[in-house]
Order: sequence, then C-alpha cells, then structure tokens
Amino acid sequence: MAAPRSQNRQMFWRIVRRLLGANRGRLFVILLALGAGAAVTAALLNLQIDAKRRLTTEFRAFGPNVLVLPKNTSLSDSGTLPESIVRSVPASLPRGRVAVTSHLYFVAAVSAAESGKSLAAVVAGTNPLIFIKVSLRPSPPRAVTPTALPPSTGRECVVGTKVARQLNAQQEAQLTLTIGDRRETCQIASFREIGGPEDDRVEMGLRPAQRLAGLPGRISALELIVPGTPSEIQTYMTDLQRVLPDAQVRPVRQFTDAQAKIYNRISGLLTATVVIVLVLTGLCVMAAMTNVAMERRNDVGLMKAIGGATRRVLRLFLAEAALLGLAGGLIGAAAGIFLSIWLGKQVFGVAAQPRLIVYPVAVALTIIVAILSAYPLRHLASVRPASVFRGEA
Repeated sequence: MAAPRSQNRQMFWRIVRRLLGANRGRLFVILLALGAGAAVTAALLNLQIDAKRRLTTEFRAFGPNVLVLPKNTSLSDSGTLPESIVRSVPASLPRGRVAVTSHLYFVAAVSAAESGKSLAAVVAGTNPLIFIKVSLRPSPPRAVTPTALPPSTGRECVVGTKVARQLNAQQEAQLTLTIGDRRETCQIASFREIGGPEDDRVEMGLRPAQRLAGLPGRISALELIVPGTPSEIQTYMTDLQRVLPDAQVRPVRQFTDAQAKIYNRISGLLTATVVIVLVLTGLCVMAAMTNVAMERRNDVGLMKAIGGATRRVLRLFLAEAALLGLAGGLIGAAAGIFLSIWLGKQVFGVAAQPRLIVYPVAVALTIIVAILSAYPLRHLASVRPASVFRGEA
C-alpha cells in the first residue's frame, strides 16, 4: 500500500510542476498580482499595529491621562489627600512606567518686587517641578529652544504668561506669595504658555507650597501618565480604584477618548484598504484563472479519460493556486514589511517597527485569496472526455 501511495504522490507533484510551467507568462502575471497584494497588505497591517504604539507614545507627550482626586465626603483638610498616597500607586506596567506628579492647589496673593504690582492668582505646588529656561517676549510671549536648568533648589517657580504680563515680571525676577501671615518667595525660572489654565497660575515646589497653604503632608490631586491603549488604561484605572478606595480615579477624557477615536479611525481606514486590496488582487487572479480554465479543458478531458477522478483533477489545480499564493505571499509580505518601514518614515517621521505576526498573517491571507480566486476552475468538473475528443469543448 505504501508504494502505490508514494507513486501517486510523486505523480501528483510532477503534474503540478508541469502545470506551473505550462504558461510562464501567465504564471508571472499571477505571481505579480499576488505579490503586490501581499506587499500592500503586509505594509498596511504593520502600520496598523505600529499606529497603536505610536499613538500611545505621542499622547503621553500631551500630559496626564488619569487623575486621582479626593472624595470630599470622606476626607478632611478641605478635600485633600495624604501625600503618602503616592506610594500606593502601581508604577510599573508591561508597556512602561507610570509617571506620577503630585499637586496642591490654592489661591494666594502674588506680588513682584521689581514692578510693585500684585494680584490674586492660583498657586500650584508641584512635585516634581518641571521647568525649562525660556524668555518672555513682549508680544506675543514665546518660548525659545528649551534648555534644562540645574536641579531645583526649592525656590524656583514657573509663571503662566497671563500672570507674568499682569505683574510685568521678567526672567529671574523674585515673586512674593502671601496667605495671611504666611509668606514664601520664589525666583521665576521659566514662563509657560499652553493656552489652558496653566497660563493663569504660578507653579512652585510642593514643600514651599505646603508651608504657604498650611497643609503639610497634603496634596490636592495626583496626575498620572499611564502608557498603553485606552482599554489598558481603563483596566489600570479599575485596579487603581480598588487600591485607593478613599479617592476617586478619573480619566482625562479629552486625551483617552481622542486616542481611542483616532486609533479606531486609522484602524478602520487601514482595514478597509486591506480588504479592498485583497478583493482587487482576487479579481486579477480570477481573470487569469478564467483563461487557465479555458486552456486546460483538453488536459482535464484526457485526465478523466484515463481514469482520473473529478475530485483529484480539481485538487491539482487548487494545489497549483495554493502554491502560487504561497510563493507570492512569501515574497510580497517580505517586501511589504520594508515598505511599511519606509512609509512610517514618510508619514510619521519615524520608521515603523517590523511586527513578526504580520508576516504569517499576510502570507495566509494571500494563500486564501489565491485559492478563492481559483473559483472559475469549478467549470472543469463538468468537462466530458468524449466532447473534448470530438473537438466540441
């Protein structure tokens, strides 16, 4: 039994090789269509996967996406949180570390010694206090190239541009902040213009802010930059709420929702494009297979005449289509990975990272398209050997 099976298998692949070499011009056209489809499919799928990582990284630059706020009904000290709550925040995630910033907000009288002007402004005690060395220009205020300053000495502050204009304060000027009989001084390290509430406040170190507000060891909020997709961020928030039952954990909706919407749109567009490319590839291959079916009616008639079963005959042509899909997929998917790297540089300015999962997926899709495109070969099942030999086919 083993010998006949081995002979049948050898004969099967010998006939497949003959079929592949029967018309090399048409073979090249089919391979070209399948390879081009696989290349575009692999490129778009790789960009789709890389877009999730790229959006996650880019949105982290916009600031915090999760807030931890007090529950005024359960906490004292005018709705503040204990500073020690920071130690309860999980900082390590599979996608990276969570950046945590502590804030204490209050209103204080702010005056500039040089101009003699004063006003009431929101003061934000921040840990860590981040600032860059910039200059305030008369109209409009703009920041020059950022240059990191030495580590904070605790006396620096960052002033919003609106507050700076009202105080007529300049770089490195000294400000005095007062609440009742409590007073703190700070030196302007930089100005900030974001277009939000940050432009109307003064940021200083958390320790002097706590002394000024008379709230040692207390904070108003935690701002977290959590890496990951919107679903991963939501999962992190749910776990964090269990860890901090006496606080409320909220997302920054404009960031998390925008990230989800942008990715969904990009993902939907790329998925639709992949489907269209595969459909067009299938139509091109199907047109070529139609000509193949017309040319091979005589071959099928001869095979049936010498005892070949219809199922085995069709299996030959399906094997041929699968091999063409495999060859086109292997070559095209590899080219598509390199194409996605180039497209990433052109579109995002950074090369897309190759994803190994994309390669087998693109090859598998190409094989499926090739097999489905062999649909016109079904007509070969109805070929009658007698009609072929009489010249009626």
